[in-house]
Amino acid sequence: MDLIRILAAIFLPPLGVFLQVGFGKHFWLNILLTLLGYIPGIIHAVWIIARTPEHSRI
Repeated sequence: MDLIRILAAIFLPPLGVFLQVGFGKHFWLNILLTLLGYIPGIIHAVWIIARTPEHSRI
């Protein structure tokens, strides 16, 4: 499932974050970062997906 999230994070960063954490502060921060620059949005999305442990995902 992480591969799908990573691919979503590359093509549409807020979608990757949403699939990982839902509508939370990280989702809205990622939308802001993506609007300010596509690359910061991708970096943030991949970071969120990589750092969130499996047991805390909802």
